[in-house]
Amino acid sequence: MIIDILNYLTRFILLVFFQIVIVNNIDLSTYVNPYIYVVFIIGLPYNTKPWIVLVLSLLLGMTMDSFSSLPGPHIAATVLMGYFRRFYLIFSTNKDDLSTKIEPSISTKGPIGFLVYALIMVFIHHFVLFYLEAFSFNQFFSTLARVFFSTIFTILLIGLGQLLFYRIAKKA
Repeated sequence: MIIDILNYLTRFILLVFFQIVIVNNIDLSTYVNPYIYVVFIIGLPYNTKPWIVLVLSLLLGMTMDSFSSLPGPHIAATVLMGYFRRFYLIFSTNKDDLSTKIEPSISTKGPIGFLVYALIMVFIHHFVLFYLEAFSFNQFFSTLARVFFSTIFTILLIGLGQLLFYRIAKKA
């Protein structure tokens, strides 16, 4: 249990550090702003209690907001993503998996299953985040394009990270 907590704490710190120091300082375009720190919430085990997911989402959002110029959008986006995570997992997995410590990854869900899961969670996060940052529907389509391109690029980075750090399970 202590080792699991230390493992997740290390993952939390490394993802936030990587996001703040490296990813936030890469200027790709006004339409591409990847936020890979969300993989922390995406990668929590299936059996993580919903209230723990929401508290961790809140802490992750507060940490990211403390390093940004706007207070609140990361909190709202990560908490909403953490909230919808449980519903997606209930509909996409069987009851036996929900009671195990298995983490959603390419090796456990398969490449397509994991990427669909990550795509939905990242889209929810980015949609809320970018529309709260814009705080207006005057530029609805340009913000939607920003959500779309940032989601695609974030999914590419998350998929690359999954391929580097997880083994794909071979089906017999």
